[in-house]
Amino acid sequence: MKRSTVFSVILLLAAYLAVPLALGSNQYVMSMVVAALIIGGVALSWALLGNLGGMVSFGHAAFFGVGAYVSALSTVKLGLPVFAGMLLGGLGAALAAIIMLPVLRLRGPYFALAILAYAHIFRILATEWSSVTGGAGGVNNIPTLPTVFGFDLASKTGAYLVVLTLTVACAFAYSRIRSSHYGIALRAMHDSEDATRVVGVNSTLLKGAMLLVSAFMAGLFGAFNAHYINFLEPDYAFSSLWVTLPIVAAIFGGYRTILGPVLGAVVVYLVDQLIFKSLIPTGHQLVLGVLLVAMIVFSPNGLLPLLRKLFKGKAKAEGEKHA
Repeated sequence: MKRSTVFSVILLLAAYLAVPLALGSNQYVMSMVVAALIIGGVALSWALLGNLGGMVSFGHAAFFGVGAYVSALSTVKLGLPVFAGMLLGGLGAALAAIIMLPVLRLRGPYFALAILAYAHIFRILATEWSSVTGGAGGVNNIPTLPTVFGFDLASKTGAYLVVLTLTVACAFAYSRIRSSHYGIALRAMHDSEDATRVVGVNSTLLKGAMLLVSAFMAGLFGAFNAHYINFLEPDYAFSSLWVTLPIVAAIFGGYRTILGPVLGAVVVYLVDQLIFKSLIPTGHQLVLGVLLVAMIVFSPNGLLPLLRKLFKGKAKAEGEKHA
C-alpha cells in the first residue's frame, strides 16, 4: 500500500473517530470546527476552479447563496426532505453558473470582477423578490438536519459528520477530475491555451465544466449551512465572507493541492477564533493577515506543501542517521 494511501486512511479515521471522541462534549469548539469545514468546502471549490479551470473567482458567494436559498425554499415551501433539498441546492448553484457562462470569454481580473457582479445581482434579487425569498426579512424555520437511525444529525457532532462527509466527497471528486485526462488537459492549458486548442482541446467547454462543478460544490455547502443555522437572509447568504475567507484559506493551505484548502480553513479559522480572538478581541484579524503575508513570502505554495517538505527532510535526516 502506498504511503499516501496509508496517510489518507489514518487521516480519515482521525477525522471521523478521534475528533468526535475528543471534542464532541465541547459544543462551542465543535461549532467552530463545523464552521471551519464549511469554509474549507467553499475553499476547495474555489481552488478547483483556480487550479484546474485557471480562473480566479471573486464571486463564489453567488453559488453559496443560491445553493442556500434553493435548499431552504424547497424544504420550507415544497416540503422536500433536507438531503434532497441540499442536492437541489447544489444543482441550483450549477444552474446559476450556466447563466454566467458568457463571462468565460473574459480573462484575469475581468472574469473575477464579472463573477463578483453576478453575486451582487443575486443578492439584490433575493432581497427584492420578497414574495418568494422573504426579502430582507429572510427565511425562518428552515428544517434542521434529520435524525437517521436514531442519531440526531442536527446535533453539533451530527452536523460535523455530515459536513465532513460532504468535504471528503468533494475532495474525492476533485482528485478524480485532476487525475483524469480532462485534468491533464486543463493543467496543460495553464502553460499555453492556444497550444492545447491546436491539438483539439476545447478549452472553453472544459472551463465551463469546471465552473459548473465548482458552483455545485459551493452550493452544497451553502445548502448545508442553511439547514445548520435554520435561518437565511440575503446579506448573510451572499456575504463577502464567503469569498474572502475561502480565498485566504485556500492560499494559506496551498490551493494547488487537494487537502490544502481544507487544512488552511481549519487552521486559519480555528486559530483566529480560538486563540487570536481571545488574546485580541478587537482587530484580531490583523494578526491573521500578517500570518498570511508571512506564508506567501516564505512558502508561496502554502502550508501543506511546506509540511510535506519538512516531513520529507526529517525522514531523510533520520535515514542518514541510521545509515
